Amino acid sequence: MSQRHRASALSLLVSLALVAFLASYDGAWPADYPTKPIEMVVPFGAGGAADIAARVLASGAEKTLGKPIAVLNRTGGGGAIGYSAVKNARPDGYTLMWNSTALLTLAHAGNIDFDYRAFEAVCLISTETPTLAVKKDAPWKDLRELIEHARKNPGKVRVGNSGFGSATHIAAEALEEVAGAPMTHVPFGQGLAVSSLLGGKIEASVQLPAEIAGPLGAGQVRLLAVSSGKRLAAFPSVPTMTEQNVKVVFEIWRGVGAPKGTPKEVLAALEAAFAQAVKDKAFVDAAQKFGFTINFLSGADFSKFLQSQDELVGRLVKKIGLKK
Repeated sequence: MSQRHRASALSLLVSLALVAFLASYDGAWPADYPTKPIEMVVPFGAGGAADIAARVLASGAEKTLGKPIAVLNRTGGGGAIGYSAVKNARPDGYTLMWNSTALLTLAHAGNIDFDYRAFEAVCLISTETPTLAVKKDAPWKDLRELIEHARKNPGKVRVGNSGFGSATHIAAEALEEVAGAPMTHVPFGQGLAVSSLLGGKIEASVQLPAEIAGPLGAGQVRLLAVSSGKRLAAFPSVPTMTEQNVKVVFEIWRGVGAPKGTPKEVLAALEAAFAQAVKDKAFVDAAQKFGFTINFLSGADFSKFLQSQDELVGRLVKKIGLKK
């Protein structure tokens, strides 16, 4: 091993020592990984919640890995194109997936012919909570008023989401199901749900915090509810759906995956790098600014989490009639 490689390995081993969950790891850091830039695929468009978090996270992980992580947006099919590309990539640690709840919904809705088990679970990074927004001048001041209107006018309330079968679609469908308020769900591409809301083409929008933060700050929209179990630090004055007697708790998760068969020592190296990256000030600040919660889990725990989430999403997809 060259002097440069020995120095690099020592630095990485020091980083490993800082990660408690790897204290019992008995393997060795792969001395020849990485030797070139890594690609992380985001299955949605640039500038959205998923893209922003991925780019800040990748920048932090680069510091430990010593090589660039290029974030690539491969859009289409509600995420199906991006997931399929990574599934079929060489399992060598140089192609990663920015995983999310969309992987589970796509599989249960029959939009892809594989599921979460087609990927190695590197680590869970964060969770995000769908928000329900209306225009600032809308007549409904809270969720109760919107639901009452929807019940009296079945199908007249048009609710925009990020795409058919998307996590925001499922959250909106779950709201309708539990509240008993018939609504019309309108799928949009990246960013179009919010612009359509502002343009008066729909009455409400279910989107992630990063998508609605700008219009909210500009005083263009009003948030009626969030679907988390407790209020978000980013929007402390916005009540949860449960607080308003609509028992819906649904959050979107994001994590890192790799093609099935990626070597365990490479997965461990990636896990350690991302464990450091979530502590980076830039990522912590991004979480505060864009309303997502850092919730790191190791690869082993992420695998268990995925199994339980897959069962939950499967039930929701079936309940709202999307399962194929």
